[in-house]
Amino acid sequence: LCLQNGGKIIYLGAGTSGRLGVLDAAECPPTFCTPPELVQGVIAGGYQSLYKSSEDLEDDPQIAITDLKARKLKKRDCLIGITAGGTTPYVKSGLSFANKLGCLTIAIACVPSSQSFLDCDVDIRLLTGAEIIAGSTRLKAGTATKMTLNILSSSVMIKLGKVYSNRM
Repeated sequence: LCLQNGGKIIYLGAGTSGRLGVLDAAECPPTFCTPPELVQGVIAGGYQSLYKSSEDLEDDPQIAITDLKARKLKKRDCLIGITAGGTTPYVKSGLSFANKLGCLTIAIACVPSSQSFLDCDVDIRLLTGAEIIAGSTRLKAGTATKMTLNILSSSVMIKLGKVYSNRM
């Protein structure tokens, strides 16, 4: 509904979560012939963080607000906050800011809701369990998140008529 009313989708994340959001957003124009502004990925630290680790920026909640203001987040937009552990201040701050504007907010985390509260309209929990390499979120959590983002964006594009039968 947000996109039908002239809004956009913004994925917001840090580290692996941010990279996955940017990746899914980048795939929408070639797959669904959408303008690049329709689905956007925002990662803490900007595009440099795609290839150079800047995970320390995930702890600064003000950066998310600055990033979302730069993207001109509006009430008609949808913000999807991605945080594997459910505690990333960058993402939590972005969700709260978007809620204050009246945006539709969706959170994706890979821990039970009892472990972390996320201020959002739709709370998606991908309970992947402990990683084989402790402390990493780019393995099971990353794979589940990537699949979920693909499902979300594909479903939205199908609803918008960007798919004919089963063809892009």
